[in-house]
Amino acid sequence: MAQAFIVTKEHRRFTEFANAVRKEKTIGICHGDAGVGKTQSARRYANWDTLEPYMNEWGPRSDVDAAFYALANRSRTVFYTPEVLPRPKELVREIGYWHNKLDSCIEEHQRAIGKVTGQRAHTHSFLELLIIDEAERLTPMALELLRDQHDRTHVAIILIGMPGIDQRFRHYPQLYSRLGFSHHYRALGRDELLFVLDRHWRRIGRSLDPEDFTDAQAIAAIERITRGNFRLLERLFPQIARVLKINQLETITDDVVEAAASILVIGD
Repeated sequence: MAQAFIVTKEHRRFTEFANAVRKEKTIGICHGDAGVGKTQSARRYANWDTLEPYMNEWGPRSDVDAAFYALANRSRTVFYTPEVLPRPKELVREIGYWHNKLDSCIEEHQRAIGKVTGQRAHTHSFLELLIIDEAERLTPMALELLRDQHDRTHVAIILIGMPGIDQRFRHYPQLYSRLGFSHHYRALGRDELLFVLDRHWRRIGRSLDPEDFTDAQAIAAIERITRGNFRLLERLFPQIARVLKINQLETITDDVVEAAASILVIGD
């Protein structure tokens, strides 16, 4: 079962960045280290964990469709992860697939509230933002196609990648000249780490007290091991819960954290 999304300061900053790119109908870059939460924030912004499976399992309609149509209307965003070295035609086809699916959902909502009447024509696109994850995978031709699509449709685009991706795009003047915003997605700071840890403690039925010596030691161990990396935190806590259960322990100590971390493959 997927864990509940934790709204952090970095996610709020990403939301502000995405809204600005969308409003200005420009191209933006979001870059940051692996595991800091870029993908999760982008999928959350696009409501993609809800919309993607619904649109992908297109079939007989039901009474619950209206809620999905309304969500698509609010989102107006496609989230897409390309394959490694994607073929340009395949890239265009797959993005077009999700674009058409989203437009169909939004059109149904617009029709339900009386803003669209008559037969289905698809003459108007409702898509406002295209988010491309793992943007390092894009070939020069793919980048040129996206740039051309942006020029023709004025759909805003966000390219998400690792640090340095903004420097890579300097080699593509036509694309780089259209960049409106750049956002550095950072790891969790100390206060934010405590905020996230408090919620993780609660999920496994414990309460966190940073003033307690044992809890303070556990926090220090987690901070040292993860260095504020959101993905590592998400991977670490199921192992902490497992260590507690196997050893019939009640308290999260630094030894428990170290034992849980030893199970994971954590790079430098």
